[in-house]
Amino acid sequence: MQPDTDLRALMVRYQQGDQTAATALVHTVSGPLHRFFLVHTVSRRHADDLLQETWLRIHRARHTYRPGEPVLPWIYAIARHVRVDHYRRVHRIETREQQVEQLPEVAQNSVGRSGAGPDLAALLAGLPDSQREVITMLKVLNMPIEEVARATSSSVGSVKQKAHRAYVALRERLAGAKGPK
Repeated sequence: MQPDTDLRALMVRYQQGDQTAATALVHTVSGPLHRFFLVHTVSRRHADDLLQETWLRIHRARHTYRPGEPVLPWIYAIARHVRVDHYRRVHRIETREQQVEQLPEVAQNSVGRSGAGPDLAALLAGLPDSQREVITMLKVLNMPIEEVARATSSSVGSVKQKAHRAYVALRERLAGAKGPK
């Protein structure tokens, strides 16, 4: 990932209509954004859709970016809203649909997994959304805590508290996975 000053320059050029800057910005930020969505969704297809929707919203809202401000918190705030809107839309559809037949349970796919330890996505899946989001941004995307606070519309203290609670829950899960003490 490029330094934030490079991203700021790309964003300003994108606002001015520079297609090369827009392409560079998309290529630079799409990977981490996609990982952000993969942690919070059930399937790669949904993560792909959310990524595409995020870039559409960024394109429509690019005039709202204030030059000189960090770019990543602005982008992740948009991504977070896209994710929440998607969740609400899916929840609304699911509450209106009636299940016609019971689907068989599908076994967990363990192909490609080594015995190195528990799956990160499985560990994070049990956390509340707010904690999972903070851990993803801090540890998977390596965002500074101040940028995570901005992206989640929270205070730095709130981000620290969510991270701490997530760490405690993850430690308990890992201790339980290792067996009795």
